[in-house]
Amino acid sequence: MAYTTIDNPLQYFNTVLYTGNGTAIGSGGQAVTGVGFQPDWTWIKNRSDDQNHSLTDSVRGVTKTIRTDVTTAETTDSEGQTAFGSDGFTVGSEAKINGSGNSIVAWNWKAGTTSGISGSPSITPSAYSFNQTAGVSIIAYTGNASVGATIPHGLGVAPALIIFKNRDSSIKWVVYHHKAATSSPEDVHLQLNSTAAVSNDDSILNDTAPSSTLITMKTSSAVNSNSVKYIAYCFSEIKGYSKFGSYTGNGNADGTFLYTGFKPSWLMYKRTDSAHGWFMLDNKRDTFNVSYKMLRAESSSAEDTGSSPVVDFLSNGFKMRNTYNSANASGGTYIYMAFAESPFVNSNGIPNNAR
Repeated sequence: MAYTTIDNPLQYFNTVLYTGNGTAIGSGGQAVTGVGFQPDWTWIKNRSDDQNHSLTDSVRGVTKTIRTDVTTAETTDSEGQTAFGSDGFTVGSEAKINGSGNSIVAWNWKAGTTSGISGSPSITPSAYSFNQTAGVSIIAYTGNASVGATIPHGLGVAPALIIFKNRDSSIKWVVYHHKAATSSPEDVHLQLNSTAAVSNDDSILNDTAPSSTLITMKTSSAVNSNSVKYIAYCFSEIKGYSKFGSYTGNGNADGTFLYTGFKPSWLMYKRTDSAHGWFMLDNKRDTFNVSYKMLRAESSSAEDTGSSPVVDFLSNGFKMRNTYNSANASGGTYIYMAFAESPFVNSNGIPNNAR
């Protein structure tokens, strides 16, 4: 069996940088290209200014925006993102994604399959898009407030990460991560909009681990209130392409090394045993292997361009290069999610270059 099924990760995930021009949709907006595929999910952040994150997807509809740094409900923004194209997307004059002269980053994922999802759920999705090759699915559904309610995820294996958002109300974002606890991670959750540590709470997944076809929920307003609309972003690990792991910090600038099986292109990490942010780094904002430039999912703040290195992206994983409590405190516990620039070994058995 080949080491990986994805030799070119850029077919399924890619980061693009662009400069906002403030052009309104009535004047054509701004077409952002260079993604390399038609995205199904884009996550955009203004790097220059204190502006909300903006998340849009093909399942909810491209003009519908949710923001990870606040709990607010979904909004429809006629001057936000207005179209997905074959190589990117179009944005209007909204400052958070097209502020004139601002530096902006967009992270893009490809799903694409919109029929044939497996499983026998108690809640039928209103819409969905999934990609088993890349281990990603986007599921829209309406809650029924029933204990043990289920929705399908389409991944074919149990998801390692699920991000939920109530679309109708100002309710917290909920994150399930399969390494958020050493045992029974389905009994705890994190909040993407908050620095809060991991929380014990059985109202989310009903103390039931996701299966290869279904996600089981209880009755939290964050995941399953009656007649309320939700979105769930689901991910499974794909060898050589994605990894959703955990680590313990060592408090040393020669920090913990995490083997992923690929050269990372994007990383988000979060301390779980105390209150710290969701830090996001990528290989486009820092083009060398050592990353300095950080954004935070729970914060609207502009990019932090600190003078000290944070993470070293290597050919087969990443290594912490700091002693920050948020990233590498001695004995601190952390979770991460990472996507590849290139696999450590491709499907022909050729290894990645060392870095």
